[in-house]
Amino acid sequence: MGEYLLETQGISKSFSTVKVLSDINLKIRKGEIHALLGENGAGKSTLMKILTGVLEADQGTILYRGKTLKINHPREIHDYGIGIVYQEFNLLPDLTVAENIFIGREPQMSLKGFINDSRLNRQAAQLLERLNCSSISPSRKVDTLSVAEQQMVEIAKALSTNCELLIMDEPTAALTDSEIDTLFDIVRRLKNDGVAIIYISHRMSDLDAIVDRVTVLRDGKLISEHEYDSSIKDLLIQEMVGRELTQKFPPRPDYKRGKKTLGVSGLNISNKLHDISFDAYEGEILGIAGLMGAGRTELARAIFGADRIDSGEIRINGKVTHITSPYQAIAQGVGYITEDRKKDGLMLEQTLRGNISIASLDKFCKGGFVNDSMVDTAVEQYISKMSIKTRGMEQLVKTLSGGNQQKVVVAKWLCRESRILILDEPTRGIDVNAKYEIYELMYQLVLQGVTIIMISSELPEIIGMSDRVLVMCEGRITGELGREELEQDKILKYAMAH
Repeated sequence: MGEYLLETQGISKSFSTVKVLSDINLKIRKGEIHALLGENGAGKSTLMKILTGVLEADQGTILYRGKTLKINHPREIHDYGIGIVYQEFNLLPDLTVAENIFIGREPQMSLKGFINDSRLNRQAAQLLERLNCSSISPSRKVDTLSVAEQQMVEIAKALSTNCELLIMDEPTAALTDSEIDTLFDIVRRLKNDGVAIIYISHRMSDLDAIVDRVTVLRDGKLISEHEYDSSIKDLLIQEMVGRELTQKFPPRPDYKRGKKTLGVSGLNISNKLHDISFDAYEGEILGIAGLMGAGRTELARAIFGADRIDSGEIRINGKVTHITSPYQAIAQGVGYITEDRKKDGLMLEQTLRGNISIASLDKFCKGGFVNDSMVDTAVEQYISKMSIKTRGMEQLVKTLSGGNQQKVVVAKWLCRESRILILDEPTRGIDVNAKYEIYELMYQLVLQGVTIIMISSELPEIIGMSDRVLVMCEGRITGELGREELEQDKILKYAMAH
């Protein structure tokens, strides 16, 4: 592996009185894939932000190529050959794919000050083809892309700098299995070219495919460093959570399906959904599986009133409803944990208090005024119930780790006490311990008679948690499987059916 490309020596960082990193010593070799593991809030993303100039360490030194590294602004990382793919996308939605990939580095015409658009699009197309994403047009606006497509654009943007060190924060969270395989091929080629990769992931299966070494953080401290081998997975999980975790899924409670709460008949949205019909029941976890572009999120948005349907019928508790906005869906007892928490699920500039209570303010009103004491009590209850790592309810949500932000989204709908809850990729970017907590909450909710519709790209999660699964392909339901029929090959068969 040769010499160390990057070393951190005694890196520490505090926010107010909370110490989030304490004396971190990390060493990255040239041409290695080094996994950085830890629960949400362990300090992984904070450390990466310090490495890339987004944050400044309170103490410690960073050595890069043997020399002290001091980055005053994040844009300077490109000058050092450092690239990063953030867990939370850093794209400009109103610009095109090509403009996002090469922003600030656009090829110029011979007449200075004018961008060479044809060359810009051609270079972007070459990068996307390298990622096996030639279906994404370089001239397409980013705000029209799915979450998975945005992830591939982020990766293309990082690769466009010809970096020596590439930091990848949860790069596979929004990708399908085939897209993950493509990404791993690219990562291996980069490694063979001598590129060092810091790889942050909560998916233990990623480690087997590509990782050479692994470092574990817990509560802002460096716990261990290992040469990676699949035999140490259980040890890594124990080091991350501070105790032994024996099961991936909680014990399944004994509960029975109740009355029909949601009925969908002949639902159509032009070029998105085609003749969708299904029922969902009280006390049931209904999984929805499918590949990227299958229409799963479009279906969720249609039920929630975020997208207008062309034809079809939605019935809640046996009554036909005409939901044309999320406000009406919420009033009917429907909650929706969105796929993209940053864009659609959170008010990043607001506090935990504001985010958790926003969908339930009518519950806390007395005489036309919001009862602040009731709000505070409820918010504190759900911060505790979700084990959200925070300095308090007045902390801004944008300052939380990605996993704790996801917990805030879940807490918002738990606070609302929605009776039909749609979960779109509910454990995306969440560590193994937090996933377990989400699964336990799901079981608690179905025992209370809540209907849960869970969309997930992770087949083990679909199989492990669902009572019944609908499989979608190209905007259609192509299969329905009962619990006893749930096998990966069956689900994939329907997911690729035309």
